[in-house]
Amino acid sequence: MSASSGVAKNGAYVFEGRKVTLPVIVRKARAAAVTYVVDAGAARALIPSPGLEIVEVGPRKTLFTLGVINYQDNDLGDYNEVSMAFYVRERSAMRGLPYLGAWLDFVRGRLSTYIHRLPVDQSFTCAAGRGIWGFPKTVERIEFLTSGDFATCHLEMDGSPVLSLEAPASGVRTLSDNAMHTYSMIDGVLHRTAFRSGADGVGTTRGGSSLALGAHPVADELRSLGLPKPALFSVWMGNMRGRFERAEPV
Repeated sequence: MSASSGVAKNGAYVFEGRKVTLPVIVRKARAAAVTYVVDAGAARALIPSPGLEIVEVGPRKTLFTLGVINYQDNDLGDYNEVSMAFYVRERSAMRGLPYLGAWLDFVRGRLSTYIHRLPVDQSFTCAAGRGIWGFPKTVERIEFLTSGDFATCHLEMDGSPVLSLEAPASGVRTLSDNAMHTYSMIDGVLHRTAFRSGADGVGTTRGGSSLALGAHPVADELRSLGLPKPALFSVWMGNMRGRFERAEPV
């Protein structure tokens, strides 16, 4: 679906008979984000745009974040989502110090992402995400559970298990709202979406997660990155908020 699909005459979007206006606001969500150091060559093979390059944090090494989100109060509904994202820059962008500059930008929340896959478990948010931003959303079976101080997410596609992720689910810190960008492809054209995100009830754990992969081809993609392996760190956001703007061509 192209970004123009579903645009009403007043500039809003309509999907499945429901109107969406921008910016899209996330008022409350719970999320775990688990970051791994993975093979940069394998990551490049999964990025379709020649206008982007993988950010290396070491020789032939880059970062990959697996995010699981339970949206509770969101303009696109209440649903579960799994995000598979790489850290990228535009090829024309200025570069800092090799490796060290990338780590500093990551810690400061300045690195942009390219979302490789974005499964969700409801059709409306899938249609809106694809139609407005070109996000690679698909409707799949996702189970998101919390028990004690841990969150567990199970993703199933085409009737086959893809992954099961367990991550810490506790924290007391606040993450101030931060401006970021993510990239997507719309009708073969690279687009950039600006968004802001922050959270309360934040906890950070070194390692701290457990990942199991199934027999699905998407699980094989994750294996090509060297997963499962120990995580670099895990972040829990007990009350996440966000604001997504319109996708703009690069």
